[in-house]
Amino acid sequence: MLVLGIDPGTATTGYAVIDSFQGRKKLLCYGVISTSPSQKMDERLLRIHEELNQIIEEFSPSVMAIEEIFFNRNNKTVITVAQSRGVLILSAALAGLQIAGYTPLQVKQAVVGYGGADKKQVQFMVKNILGLKEVPKPDDAADAIAIALCHVHSARMNKYTSGGQAK
Repeated sequence: MLVLGIDPGTATTGYAVIDSFQGRKKLLCYGVISTSPSQKMDERLLRIHEELNQIIEEFSPSVMAIEEIFFNRNNKTVITVAQSRGVLILSAALAGLQIAGYTPLQVKQAVVGYGGADKKQVQFMVKNILGLKEVPKPDDAADAIAIALCHVHSARMNKYTSGGQAK
């Protein structure tokens, strides 16, 4: 199973591709899609769409795991992130990917085992689970890796609880 993890944003969207096979996980790529605040919103969203399409085309993931939007005090930020998230979901749907959404709490529980974990704890576990030499940077990319790992763990648990076998 190839999982594309996405941490949505307008200025910075984190992405990661993880290959999960027979309980082993391998990080194939990670990074960020960046846009400039000086660009018009439609240009920013188009760039996010185009760059995500390139990643999908290169790696052919079967599923996109994307972080759900959580409450934020800054309504303007929530609106722009929601616009970006909508473009990301549409891009994945047009490419035929399955789409799974996870809350920050679900990601923390799946990766660390504790929903109250802080960012450093999540990054430490991402590094250890994948056997990396250092914590992936920037933070948005590390978050995307954690979201992909959350999906891998959730998919395995769903197989066990549905009577099937985990891959």
